[in-house]
Amino acid sequence: MKFTIAIAFTCILACALAAPPAIQQDAQVLRFDSDVLPEGYKFAVETSDGKSHQEEGQLKDVGTDHEALVVRGSYAYVGDDGQTYSIQYLADENGFQPEGAHLPRPVQ
Repeated sequence: MKFTIAIAFTCILACALAAPPAIQQDAQVLRFDSDVLPEGYKFAVETSDGKSHQEEGQLKDVGTDHEALVVRGSYAYVGDDGQTYSIQYLADENGFQPEGAHLPRPVQ
């Protein structure tokens, strides 16, 4: 019985220590722009906690068998280490293709 209680206590302690800290910031939206078009969309949002996201989507080869949505965008955020991380991306029929100084690059 004591062994079962000890294991249960250890599991609860491990879960509590593994949980992310309960620090929350209330971010304010500083900018929000959005436009929906017949064959695409675009938006931009910035918040007071240093996050930003811009994206534009456009239909390609409309009305054909190869019709696809092409999305280009970027986002940035402040990491736990205080550095700002930026990612630019393209998403199309070839998949999601992110680029950023902190991301690994494929060896060619």
